[in-house]
Order: sequence, then C-alpha cells, then structure tokens
Amino acid sequence: MKLVSNAFADGAAIPRRFTCDGENLSPPLQWSGAPAETQSFVLLCDDPDAPGGTWHHWAVYDIPPVLTELTDGAAQNTNLKQAANDFRKVGYGGPCPPHGHGRHHYHFRLLALSTDHLPATAGASCRDIEREARKHAITEAILVGWYER
Repeated sequence: MKLVSNAFADGAAIPRRFTCDGENLSPPLQWSGAPAETQSFVLLCDDPDAPGGTWHHWAVYDIPPVLTELTDGAAQNTNLKQAANDFRKVGYGGPCPPHGHGRHHYHFRLLALSTDHLPATAGASCRDIEREARKHAITEAILVGWYER
C-alpha cells in the first residue's frame, strides 16, 4: 500500500498552509494498493520529535474502503469520524513545533483494517483510535513530512 500527497513529497517540507502558522488545513492525501480484504482505513498523524514525547495531531477512522483520498481541508468535513488530538480538539491540528526546536517530522500513517468499524467512544483520543486500530491492522503505509519554526 502507498500513501502520497500532491502537496509535499515523502521526506520533504510540509507547506506552511497546512501548519499552525498558515491556514491549519489538513493536507491532501491519496492512497493506492490496499489489500482486497480491507474493510476500512484509519489515518493517523503524529510528531515523534515533540519535546515531551510523541504528539498526536490527527486521527480519522472508519474511512470506507472505497475512498482513496482525502482532499485538502478534509478535516473540516463533519461527516468524517475524527478523534481528539493532543491540542484537545477534535480533528486536525497542524504542525506547530516550538520555535527554535529544529526540524520536526510528521508521520502520516494509513492503516488498512480488517473491520469496518472501530468501537470508539465519544471523545476518543488519537491514542485510543490507534490502539483499537492496531488490533485489526492488515498493513500500513507511511508518508513523512517535516516542518520547522
């Protein structure tokens, strides 16, 4: 399975408009090559370079297997099931590393799942969603971008 963005290449800088210094929009993401047995997807975004440990920016879950992309700003779509991020807000929180802390890497991870529904409760965190998703993961694709302030 492959995960890409037409806004930035794997290993490249994430454009400002997708960060807290810009419009804070979720970036466009496209995927292909999902296994035939995929019943849903989960999309996660986190920053393992955060000073206090991994910071979770986004989790979208119960994505139907017929979807192969999320357009830019998709996190604003209220029909998507999204978890509470570490900014304590439901939806996407763009890259926002501390000033002068150097380059932070943002891992966008798409998991193909063997279930069509995760048993998420209201107010579920990104960590909760990932924990449940890992129980049903078939395969995973990763796209990494970086941002520095």
